[in-house]
Amino acid sequence: MRAVQFSEYGPAGVMHVAEVEEPHAGPGTIRIAVRASGLSTGETSIRSGRMRDVVPVTFPYRTGFDAAGVVDEVGDDVTGVGVGDEVFGMTATTARGANADHTVLVAWAPKPAAWSWEEAGGAAGSVETATRVLDRLAVGAGHTVLVQGAAGGVGTVAVQFAVARGATVIGTAGEHNHDFLRSLGSKPTTYGAGLVERVRALAPGGVNAVFDCAGGALPDLIAITGNPARVVTIAPDLTAAALGVHLSHGVPAGDTAAAVGAADPLAVHGLGIAVELAGQGRLRVPVAAAFPLTEATAAHELSESRHARGKIVLVN
Repeated sequence: MRAVQFSEYGPAGVMHVAEVEEPHAGPGTIRIAVRASGLSTGETSIRSGRMRDVVPVTFPYRTGFDAAGVVDEVGDDVTGVGVGDEVFGMTATTARGANADHTVLVAWAPKPAAWSWEEAGGAAGSVETATRVLDRLAVGAGHTVLVQGAAGGVGTVAVQFAVARGATVIGTAGEHNHDFLRSLGSKPTTYGAGLVERVRALAPGGVNAVFDCAGGALPDLIAITGNPARVVTIAPDLTAAALGVHLSHGVPAGDTAAAVGAADPLAVHGLGIAVELAGQGRLRVPVAAAFPLTEATAAHELSESRHARGKIVLVN
Protein backbone atom coordinates (compact mmCIF):
# COMPACT_ATOMS: atom_id res chain seq x y z
CA MET A 1 0.00 0.00 0.00
CA ARG A 2 0.96 3.67 -0.18
CA ALA A 3 2.08 5.61 2.91
CA VAL A 4 3.51 9.09 3.43
CA GLN A 5 6.85 9.17 5.21
CA PHE A 6 10.20 10.92 5.48
CA SER A 7 13.64 9.44 6.02
CA GLU A 8 15.55 12.51 7.17
CA TYR A 9 14.90 15.85 8.86
CA GLY A 10 14.43 18.78 6.56
CA PRO A 11 11.95 20.97 4.67
CA ALA A 12 8.63 19.77 3.34
CA GLY A 13 10.35 18.33 0.29
CA VAL A 14 11.69 15.38 2.30
CA MET A 15 8.13 14.01 2.38
CA HIS A 16 7.40 11.22 -0.09
CA VAL A 17 4.93 8.43 -0.76
CA ALA A 18 6.42 4.96 -0.37
CA GLU A 19 5.15 1.45 -1.02
CA VAL A 20 5.04 -0.36 2.34
CA GLU A 21 3.53 -3.49 3.81
CA GLU A 22 -0.10 -3.24 4.91
CA PRO A 23 -0.77 -3.17 8.66
CA HIS A 24 -3.33 -5.53 10.16
CA ALA A 25 -5.71 -5.27 13.08
CA GLY A 26 -4.54 -6.87 16.29
CA PRO A 27 -6.31 -7.38 19.63
CA GLY A 28 -8.38 -4.36 20.59
CA THR A 29 -7.87 -2.55 17.29
CA ILE A 30 -9.53 -2.17 13.89
CA ARG A 31 -8.16 -1.50 10.42
CA ILE A 32 -9.75 0.91 7.99
CA ALA A 33 -9.49 1.61 4.31
CA VAL A 34 -8.65 5.30 4.65
CA ARG A 35 -10.82 7.86 2.90
CA ALA A 36 -9.20 10.94 4.47
CA SER A 37 -6.55 11.61 7.10
CA GLY A 38 -5.33 14.61 9.03
CA LEU A 39 -2.11 16.56 8.93
CA SER A 40 -0.84 17.44 12.39
CA THR A 41 0.97 20.76 12.71
CA GLY A 42 3.12 19.07 15.33
CA GLU A 43 4.44 16.73 12.70
CA THR A 44 5.78 19.63 10.65
CA SER A 45 7.92 20.50 13.66
CA ILE A 46 9.01 16.89 14.01
CA ARG A 47 9.83 16.65 10.29
CA SER A 48 11.88 19.87 10.35
CA GLY A 49 13.98 18.59 13.27
CA ARG A 50 12.96 21.42 15.61
CA MET A 51 11.60 18.89 18.11
CA ARG A 52 14.35 16.27 17.82
CA ASP A 53 15.41 16.72 21.45
CA VAL A 54 11.83 16.43 22.68
CA VAL A 55 10.32 13.90 20.28
CA PRO A 56 13.04 11.58 18.97
CA VAL A 57 12.03 9.54 15.92
CA THR A 58 13.17 6.45 14.08
CA PHE A 59 13.49 6.73 10.30
CA PRO A 60 11.61 6.19 8.10
CA TYR A 61 8.90 8.10 9.96
CA ARG A 62 5.34 7.47 8.74
CA THR A 63 3.05 10.46 9.24
CA GLY A 64 -0.53 10.88 10.39
CA PHE A 65 -2.34 10.24 13.67
CA ASP A 66 -6.02 10.58 12.73
CA ALA A 67 -8.12 9.26 9.89
CA ALA A 68 -11.59 8.27 8.74
CA GLY A 69 -12.59 5.39 6.55
CA VAL A 70 -14.40 2.07 6.19
CA VAL A 71 -13.60 -0.80 8.56
CA ASP A 72 -12.11 -3.77 6.72
CA GLU A 73 -10.55 -5.75 9.60
CA VAL A 74 -11.65 -6.18 13.22
CA GLY A 75 -9.22 -7.46 15.82
CA ASP A 76 -9.87 -9.86 18.67
CA ASP A 77 -11.76 -8.53 21.71
CA VAL A 78 -13.39 -5.74 19.67
CA THR A 79 -17.16 -5.35 19.91
CA GLY A 80 -19.67 -2.82 18.64
CA VAL A 81 -18.10 -2.33 15.22
CA GLY A 82 -17.97 -4.46 12.09
CA VAL A 83 -16.54 -4.66 8.60
CA GLY A 84 -18.17 -2.05 6.40
CA ASP A 85 -18.81 0.48 9.20
CA GLU A 86 -17.78 4.09 8.63
CA VAL A 87 -15.64 5.42 11.49
CA PHE A 88 -13.13 8.10 12.45
CA GLY A 89 -10.41 7.79 15.01
CA MET A 90 -6.76 7.70 16.01
CA THR A 91 -3.72 5.51 15.59
CA ALA A 92 -1.37 4.70 18.44
CA THR A 93 1.17 7.52 18.66
CA THR A 94 3.98 4.98 18.44
CA ALA A 95 2.50 3.44 15.27
CA ARG A 96 1.36 6.56 13.38
CA GLY A 97 0.84 5.95 9.69
CA ALA A 98 -2.66 7.36 9.20
CA ASN A 99 -1.59 9.12 5.98
CA ALA A 100 -1.85 5.88 4.03
CA ASP A 101 -4.22 3.59 2.15
CA HIS A 102 -4.86 1.53 5.28
CA THR A 103 -4.27 2.27 8.94
CA VAL A 104 -4.95 0.64 12.30
CA LEU A 105 -7.02 2.59 14.83
CA VAL A 106 -6.84 2.12 18.58
CA ALA A 107 -9.61 4.64 19.39
CA TRP A 108 -12.60 5.29 17.14
CA ALA A 109 -16.23 6.32 16.93
CA PRO A 110 -18.95 6.22 14.26
CA LYS A 111 -18.52 8.86 11.57
CA PRO A 112 -21.23 11.51 12.08
CA ALA A 113 -23.60 11.57 9.12
CA ALA A 114 -23.33 15.37 8.99
CA TRP A 115 -19.59 15.25 8.35
CA SER A 116 -17.86 14.76 5.01
CA TRP A 117 -14.97 12.33 4.81
CA GLU A 118 -12.60 15.30 4.84
CA GLU A 119 -14.11 16.65 8.06
CA ALA A 120 -14.09 13.24 9.73
CA GLY A 121 -10.54 12.51 8.57
CA GLY A 122 -9.18 15.56 10.32
CA ALA A 123 -11.34 15.44 13.43
CA ALA A 124 -9.99 12.92 15.91
CA GLY A 125 -6.60 14.48 16.62
CA SER A 126 -8.08 17.92 17.20
CA VAL A 127 -10.85 16.47 19.37
CA GLU A 128 -8.39 14.49 21.50
CA THR A 129 -6.06 17.47 21.90
CA ALA A 130 -8.89 19.85 22.80
CA THR A 131 -10.26 17.37 25.34
CA ARG A 132 -6.83 16.70 26.87
CA VAL A 133 -5.94 20.37 27.35
CA LEU A 134 -9.37 21.58 28.47
CA ASP A 135 -9.47 18.73 31.00
CA ARG A 136 -6.02 19.65 32.33
CA LEU A 137 -7.15 23.26 32.70
CA ALA A 138 -10.47 22.09 34.24
CA VAL A 139 -12.42 24.42 31.96
CA GLY A 140 -16.12 24.42 32.76
CA ALA A 141 -19.29 26.43 33.02
CA GLY A 142 -18.78 30.03 34.05
CA HIS A 143 -15.08 30.11 33.18
CA THR A 144 -13.42 32.42 30.70
CA VAL A 145 -10.78 30.81 28.49
CA LEU A 146 -8.46 32.36 25.93
CA VAL A 147 -7.62 30.23 22.88
CA GLN A 148 -4.47 31.58 21.27
CA GLY A 149 -4.48 30.63 17.58
CA ALA A 150 -8.21 29.95 17.53
CA ALA A 151 -8.64 29.69 13.76
CA GLY A 152 -6.34 26.69 13.29
CA GLY A 153 -7.22 23.02 13.17
CA VAL A 154 -7.06 22.45 16.94
CA GLY A 155 -8.14 25.97 17.88
CA THR A 156 -11.45 25.78 16.02
CA VAL A 157 -12.39 22.57 17.80
CA ALA A 158 -11.12 23.83 21.18
CA VAL A 159 -13.35 26.91 20.89
CA GLN A 160 -16.43 24.80 20.22
CA PHE A 161 -15.66 22.29 22.97
CA ALA A 162 -15.11 25.08 25.50
CA VAL A 163 -18.38 26.75 24.47
CA ALA A 164 -20.15 23.39 24.85
CA ARG A 165 -18.79 23.19 28.41
CA GLY A 166 -20.41 26.53 29.20
CA ALA A 167 -17.28 28.66 29.09
CA THR A 168 -16.89 32.14 27.65
CA VAL A 169 -14.23 31.96 24.95
CA ILE A 170 -11.91 34.64 23.62
CA GLY A 171 -10.01 33.62 20.50
CA THR A 172 -7.04 35.24 18.79
CA ALA A 173 -6.70 35.31 15.01
CA GLY A 174 -6.05 37.71 12.16
CA GLU A 175 -8.84 40.21 11.58
CA HIS A 176 -9.96 38.42 8.42
CA ASN A 177 -10.94 35.46 10.63
CA HIS A 178 -12.89 37.39 13.26
CA ASP A 179 -16.34 36.81 11.78
CA PHE A 180 -15.44 33.14 11.45
CA LEU A 181 -14.54 32.96 15.16
CA ARG A 182 -17.81 34.68 16.07
CA SER A 183 -19.64 31.98 14.13
CA LEU A 184 -17.99 29.38 16.39
CA GLY A 185 -19.10 31.20 19.54
CA SER A 186 -15.88 33.05 20.38
CA LYS A 187 -15.17 36.70 21.09
CA PRO A 188 -12.36 37.51 18.63
CA THR A 189 -9.29 39.65 19.06
CA THR A 190 -5.97 39.98 17.29
CA TYR A 191 -2.68 38.55 18.48
CA GLY A 192 0.56 40.50 18.81
CA ALA A 193 1.53 43.66 20.70
CA GLY A 194 -1.12 44.88 23.13
CA LEU A 195 -2.73 41.44 23.55
CA VAL A 196 -2.83 41.66 27.35
CA GLU A 197 -4.72 44.95 27.28
CA ARG A 198 -7.15 43.79 24.56
CA VAL A 199 -8.01 40.62 26.45
CA ARG A 200 -8.51 42.50 29.73
CA ALA A 201 -10.95 44.82 27.94
CA LEU A 202 -12.92 41.79 26.69
CA ALA A 203 -12.76 39.97 30.04
CA PRO A 204 -12.77 42.55 32.84
CA GLY A 205 -13.51 39.76 35.32
CA GLY A 206 -10.30 37.98 34.37
CA VAL A 207 -9.31 34.89 32.39
CA ASN A 208 -9.31 31.50 34.09
CA ALA A 209 -7.26 29.57 31.56
CA VAL A 210 -5.26 29.91 28.35
CA PHE A 211 -5.03 27.23 25.66
CA ASP A 212 -2.08 28.16 23.44
CA CYS A 213 -2.20 26.64 19.96
CA ALA A 214 0.18 29.11 18.34
CA GLY A 215 3.29 29.69 20.46
CA GLY A 216 5.56 32.70 20.64
CA ALA A 217 3.67 34.72 23.25
CA LEU A 218 3.96 32.81 26.52
CA PRO A 219 5.01 35.81 28.70
CA ASP A 220 1.85 37.68 27.63
CA LEU A 221 -0.32 34.60 28.14
CA ILE A 222 1.05 34.14 31.65
CA ALA A 223 0.37 37.81 32.39
CA ILE A 224 -3.23 37.37 31.26
CA THR A 225 -3.91 34.62 33.81
CA GLY A 226 -1.34 35.69 36.40
CA ASN A 227 -0.25 32.08 36.83
CA PRO A 228 1.81 29.92 34.43
CA ALA A 229 0.01 26.84 35.73
CA ARG A 230 -3.17 28.19 34.10
CA VAL A 231 -1.54 28.17 30.67
CA VAL A 232 -1.09 25.04 28.54
CA THR A 233 0.62 25.13 25.16
CA ILE A 234 0.64 22.59 22.35
CA ALA A 235 3.01 24.71 20.24
CA PRO A 236 6.66 23.65 19.89
CA ASP A 237 7.81 26.42 22.25
CA LEU A 238 10.92 25.19 24.01
CA THR A 239 10.79 28.09 26.50
CA ALA A 240 7.65 26.64 28.10
CA ALA A 241 9.33 24.60 30.84
CA ALA A 242 11.56 27.47 31.94
CA LEU A 243 8.48 29.68 32.24
CA GLY A 244 6.52 27.09 34.21
CA VAL A 245 4.06 26.38 31.38
CA HIS A 246 2.98 22.83 30.61
CA LEU A 247 3.78 21.72 27.05
CA SER A 248 1.16 19.10 26.25
CA HIS A 249 2.01 16.23 23.91
CA GLY A 250 -0.38 13.53 22.79
CA VAL A 251 -0.51 10.40 24.91
CA PRO A 252 -0.50 7.21 22.81
CA ALA A 253 -4.17 6.66 22.12
CA GLY A 254 -4.16 3.10 23.41
CA ASP A 255 -2.68 4.20 26.73
CA THR A 256 -4.70 7.31 27.50
CA ALA A 257 -7.53 5.63 29.40
CA ALA A 258 -5.07 3.95 31.75
CA ALA A 259 -3.08 7.17 32.09
CA VAL A 260 -6.06 9.15 33.34
CA GLY A 261 -7.82 6.30 35.12
CA ALA A 262 -10.87 6.28 32.87
CA ALA A 263 -12.64 3.20 31.57
CA ASP A 264 -14.30 4.65 28.48
CA PRO A 265 -11.82 5.58 25.73
CA LEU A 266 -14.52 7.48 23.82
CA ALA A 267 -14.94 9.73 26.85
CA VAL A 268 -11.19 10.05 27.36
CA HIS A 269 -10.51 11.16 23.81
CA GLY A 270 -13.69 13.21 23.47
CA LEU A 271 -14.76 11.19 20.42
CA GLY A 272 -18.14 10.31 21.89
CA ILE A 273 -18.74 13.95 22.82
CA ALA A 274 -17.77 14.97 19.30
CA VAL A 275 -20.33 12.57 17.81
CA GLU A 276 -23.02 13.92 20.13
CA LEU A 277 -22.22 17.57 19.39
CA ALA A 278 -22.02 16.91 15.65
CA GLY A 279 -25.44 15.28 15.76
CA GLN A 280 -26.80 18.41 17.44
CA GLY A 281 -25.20 20.67 14.84
CA ARG A 282 -22.88 22.14 17.49
CA LEU A 283 -19.52 20.91 16.21
CA ARG A 284 -17.99 21.73 12.85
CA VAL A 285 -14.58 20.63 11.66
CA PRO A 286 -13.50 23.44 9.33
CA VAL A 287 -11.28 22.10 6.55
CA ALA A 288 -8.66 24.55 5.33
CA ALA A 289 -7.66 22.44 2.34
CA ALA A 290 -7.77 18.86 1.08
CA PHE A 291 -4.81 17.50 -0.87
CA PRO A 292 -4.36 14.14 -2.60
CA LEU A 293 -2.19 11.76 -0.62
CA THR A 294 0.55 12.24 -3.21
CA GLU A 295 0.71 15.99 -2.45
CA ALA A 296 1.75 15.74 1.20
CA THR A 297 4.63 18.13 0.53
CA ALA A 298 2.22 20.89 -0.52
CA ALA A 299 0.06 20.16 2.53
CA HIS A 300 3.04 20.59 4.86
CA GLU A 301 4.02 23.81 3.11
CA LEU A 302 0.54 25.23 3.65
CA SER A 303 0.64 24.22 7.31
CA GLU A 304 3.96 25.98 7.82
CA SER A 305 2.63 29.15 6.19
CA ARG A 306 0.41 29.56 9.29
CA HIS A 307 -2.37 30.88 7.06
CA ALA A 308 -4.60 27.81 7.10
CA ARG A 309 -8.06 28.29 8.63
CA GLY A 310 -9.05 24.95 10.03
CA LYS A 311 -7.64 21.48 9.45
CA ILE A 312 -5.50 20.37 6.51
CA VAL A 313 -6.33 16.87 5.28
CA LEU A 314 -5.07 14.33 2.78
CA VAL A 315 -7.61 12.36 0.72
CA ASN A 316 -7.29 8.92 -0.88
